[in-house]
Amino acid sequence: MLQKLGEVLRRATNKITNAIFLDKNFVDSIIKDLQRALIEADVSIPLVKQLSDKIRKAALDKRIKEIEKKEHIIKLLHDELIKILGEYKQLKLESKQNKIMLLGLYGAGKTTTIAKLGNYYSKRGKKVALVGLDVHRPAAKEQLKQLAEKNKLTYFIDEKEGNANKTWKKFKPKLKDYNTVLIDTAGRHNLDKNLVKEIKDLSKEIKPTESVLVMPADIGQAAKKQTQDFKDAVNISGVIVTRMDSSAKGGGALTACAETKAPVYFVGTGEKINDIEEFEPEGFLSRLLGMGDLQSLIEKIRSVTDEKKSEKIIEGGKLTLEDVVEQVKSMNSLGGFDKLKSMIPGFSSAKIPDELLGTQEEKIAKWEHIIKSMTPDEKRNPEIFDDKKTGISRINRVAKGAGVNNSEIRSLLKQYKMLSTMIKDSASFDPSKSMNQKQIMKLAKKFMKGKKFKGF
Repeated sequence: MLQKLGEVLRRATNKITNAIFLDKNFVDSIIKDLQRALIEADVSIPLVKQLSDKIRKAALDKRIKEIEKKEHIIKLLHDELIKILGEYKQLKLESKQNKIMLLGLYGAGKTTTIAKLGNYYSKRGKKVALVGLDVHRPAAKEQLKQLAEKNKLTYFIDEKEGNANKTWKKFKPKLKDYNTVLIDTAGRHNLDKNLVKEIKDLSKEIKPTESVLVMPADIGQAAKKQTQDFKDAVNISGVIVTRMDSSAKGGGALTACAETKAPVYFVGTGEKINDIEEFEPEGFLSRLLGMGDLQSLIEKIRSVTDEKKSEKIIEGGKLTLEDVVEQVKSMNSLGGFDKLKSMIPGFSSAKIPDELLGTQEEKIAKWEHIIKSMTPDEKRNPEIFDDKKTGISRINRVAKGAGVNNSEIRSLLKQYKMLSTMIKDSASFDPSKSMNQKQIMKLAKKFMKGKKFKGF
């Protein structure tokens, strides 16, 4: 996301760090690059001008020593960009029953976001229910149903009822068993009187703990007006920005929320169910600057991790071949290593081999066929394939049963041994320490193999 802006910011900080003198021409050149990149990212011109003026003033201040000036400007750039992005505020779930109502116009991605949030919170131990109250868009209820069933989420929809309030009243008694209720509402092409009235009537009936605006990143600077209009009309508590993965103009949506004092709770970063993450300005900027964001990486891994199962494997120091496949599947569901590399310190500048960046659907499918051709003892104790007397005949039998080459069996067994070794030394991983290129490559390979470290 915002890749070009990140490249310009990294280049600018490197230039400042390596400069011998910060004269007017040099400073103007840096500011010009920053201005162009920020405007292309759809950051409003007044904000860009404000940042430019502050950098220019600091750079040409003769009272500050040249060495101190570099550090001062870089810190100033960092601090001002954080201000532009807004304060970090979590969507906290504290009450006995949290009712989160999602609002937005047509095409914002409310229904998809409902499913992503449902998956996000269910992975964190919440008892989640999705409620479909979009009674106007013909496909809304069916879409919510399909997403919920695909991701094993509880849902409540009434396919025949055309009144949102009546639907809510019908399901309200059943929702008492759920501590996190996510509510999909209708949209419009614009925030008209009918939409405002419907939202207000629903709010009065539901009494949501949070009313969250869902807004696509690609609307650019129009985000400011939309955010302010929803805030004035229905008092939204925060925003979720979708389509951050495909938009070079996401800066407009993020900065618009900061200007209107509407916190961004989450950003959508892709089409998959796990492609949603909390928006934390410090971490977001750290990624843009190529410094990684390990906290977000940990949260992403948590989103696909069965924590109890992982703890059991780590504590026991033993895994099965089914565990190996599940580990790789988990990694693949995050979009592969290419989506995660910006979160690991040092990876922006590291040269990662192409083979580490691909997905592994074909390999996973083969491994599943292989495991189905094994005996229960072979699945639980793959070490028996190493037996000098029976090992080769076992591999031949399994390969024939699965319709694959012997090399595919050995590839799976090699993966098993690698993960078994890593489980034993997983406690040695320390995310607080910086890494050299060799360590970076080692960590990259671990992630591509579906590794989950202790404590994740």
